[in-house]
Amino acid sequence: MRRFYLIWNPQREGTEAMAEQIRGYLTERGCVCAVQGHSAHTDAAWVPQDTECVLTLGGDGTLIRAARDLSGRQIPMAGINMGHLGYLTQVGCQNTGEVRQMLEDLMADQYQLEKRMMLAGTVSRGGKPWKKDLALNEILISRREMPKILDLQISVNGQPLCRYKADGMIIATPTGSTAYNLSAGGPIVAPSAQMMILTPICPHDLNGRSIVLPAEDSVEIRIMGKDDEGQAVVFDGGTAAALKVGDVLTARRSETETVMIKLREVSFVDNLRSKMAGI
Repeated sequence: MRRFYLIWNPQREGTEAMAEQIRGYLTERGCVCAVQGHSAHTDAAWVPQDTECVLTLGGDGTLIRAARDLSGRQIPMAGINMGHLGYLTQVGCQNTGEVRQMLEDLMADQYQLEKRMMLAGTVSRGGKPWKKDLALNEILISRREMPKILDLQISVNGQPLCRYKADGMIIATPTGSTAYNLSAGGPIVAPSAQMMILTPICPHDLNGRSIVLPAEDSVEIRIMGKDDEGQAVVFDGGTAAALKVGDVLTARRSETETVMIKLREVSFVDNLRSKMAGI
């Protein structure tokens, strides 16, 4: 790899200076490295067509936002962590030796590519789609402001499955299993798996449990009850829309995937153990 595009999080202290260091290191070695300006959002038109790798500098949120903004481009991505846990990022900026080694490995083509499934979500109102978006981690139905219980009817492939009364519902990918899904008590899944995880948030039910479904399934969640102002749908914590009673969220595997760069032969179990030890 010789042509890079670097996205840095302007809300994290020290990222701009680190971005300049990385650009300098790459250009001194004959590479091209374009650095995005002070913007958290990435317009796909800003990224040169010949870009071979997108580097993100921040936390998992920075990488997820870039993956959604650049969905469809299929440019391999690698993250440098300046956050807390960084499940998705490859190295931490605290160790400059690791960062340099990562850049050397990329320039020497010493890496593997790993495809991560994404979710495509569509909200329909009155039988007509009005909101569509993608998610790498999860699609969330949650309460808005008032602490009210949501009433959600779940169907799979058009067949009624169950009805939850809960504070919300998470539809997570394997990549997102270590995010909000984990905090809500859902199962941890290896990121290379192909499946969807449904995890209720604080279910008002003694039998409320997560449900794991094949990636080929289609999940429909219908908003029940009488409260037209109580709930919203959120895609990867980035975009949101208010939901009304009768709205239906349909989630399925997207045809678009995120291509992640894997530098080291570190197993998912080893990575999980090291990250959890840092909490």
